[in-house]
Amino acid sequence: MTQQIALKLAVAEDRHGFLLRQPALARAAGREQHQLVSIYYDTGRLALRRAGILLRLRRHGASWQQTVKRQDASDGGLTQRPEWQAPYLNHFDFSHVDDAELREWLQRGKIAGHLAAVFETNFRRTLWTLDRDHDTRILVKLDRGWIASNGRRDNISELELQLVSGSIDSLYALALELAQRQALPPLLLSKAERGYRLFLNMPARPVKAGNVPIDAGDTPLAAFRLIALDCLSHLQLNHDGAVRSDDPEYVHQMRVAMRRLRAALRMFSPVLPAGFAEYLVPPMRELMRALGQARDFDVLMAEIVVPVANALPDEPRLTDLASAITDRLYAARANIRHVLQQPGYGQLLLTAGSLLQRAPFVEPPGAGVELPSLLQFADRRLRRLLKKVLELADAASVDYPPSLHQLRIGIKRLRYAIEFFGPMIPGKSGTAAIKRLAGLQDELGQLNDLASAGTLLMVCAGRDPQLREAVTLIGGWHGRRHAALLDDVPGQLRRIRGLNLPRLDT
Repeated sequence: MTQQIALKLAVAEDRHGFLLRQPALARAAGREQHQLVSIYYDTGRLALRRAGILLRLRRHGASWQQTVKRQDASDGGLTQRPEWQAPYLNHFDFSHVDDAELREWLQRGKIAGHLAAVFETNFRRTLWTLDRDHDTRILVKLDRGWIASNGRRDNISELELQLVSGSIDSLYALALELAQRQALPPLLLSKAERGYRLFLNMPARPVKAGNVPIDAGDTPLAAFRLIALDCLSHLQLNHDGAVRSDDPEYVHQMRVAMRRLRAALRMFSPVLPAGFAEYLVPPMRELMRALGQARDFDVLMAEIVVPVANALPDEPRLTDLASAITDRLYAARANIRHVLQQPGYGQLLLTAGSLLQRAPFVEPPGAGVELPSLLQFADRRLRRLLKKVLELADAASVDYPPSLHQLRIGIKRLRYAIEFFGPMIPGKSGTAAIKRLAGLQDELGQLNDLASAGTLLMVCAGRDPQLREAVTLIGGWHGRRHAALLDDVPGQLRRIRGLNLPRLDT
């Protein structure tokens, strides 16, 4: 058995030539090229995939090699997984797998007797061997080709940095060096996972945030690491859709991911290493600005303008205003695509991944360092956030919109915190709190969208009197909804003032 440690990066298909000219690769001890054909196998019910096992045959010249891998989860593109290789002699042989439980499972009749090809990969690999210093050797693999299954194909364009000797930090150092002048964001979906998705004909769709598997026995730093990696994965899994699709939900989910990460940085700030947030917040702020601009125009069109245009289909002033907004919407989408394909985007993800793979996140605290238990920490932070929300609720007034905006921000931070620590909150109190907070957050969000819409609409209308009249029409049409939302706020505030959470540290 060998332990493979690798960092996978996405490469734009039109940037291979630029990558080949990178100075770091010019210093390589050697360069090779291979055409690699691989066939992946599973049972009819995909038992291997469900068990997290990968079985592959790869052609080497006139012979084939069999590989068994565990499909461990990727930490921001970094994978660490065991694998077992052996020559393939016209039948599958698992006797070389030194994990007895896995070997016996593979040899069972309903597994070994029902294996069939599910997808194939065919790509050209350029391989460099880099000796970074006396203790560090890294294999750099640039792959370009395709994956095929059931008549469907997808392109392969990726870079893999495999650690032969040295530290994981050296992988990130090389990745960041290569990413200085071209976008090389971490690649989260392996060739195998993409092959399975082709086999199952799974369409691409926006990815929402999931539950983070933190445990009460974790340290606060370990919990933050899991939460931060989850936020980064949430961000990156929506990247391709935001670049290639006009579905606004991809951009929305990327924005949610950034907000969750920012909330986690604030929440865990008492225990984070000095200067940690300063590495991430500035580039995060730039990304959030671009995402926010695109999202604002999507909301303006879909939720503010379209309902009025549908209600008044024969109003030419609305049609003209919608056209002006559409131009700005397309420009905002083009801008976010540009931002997401710049080196800075990949550098943000690689910097975050590098920091989260170092001490103190992956090592126990040193002797004499006392940290609160996660339950104590979570209880303290949740109560502080709850107190802040209750103070903002007491100060909120429908006659003073900024107070409602501040309350919405406070609610959002508390809601994210409850979602992060949800597995440790007993009973259904966490779910009930989220539901109550979500109701007011949604209404305050609609009020904020309506308030922001006025400014954006006037920007789009410019000095054109006809377009300004259309803005007035839109404002009048939404007036009743705006009044109803304001009328409902006091009742929602009373519900928030009754919010309570059980103690976690008892």
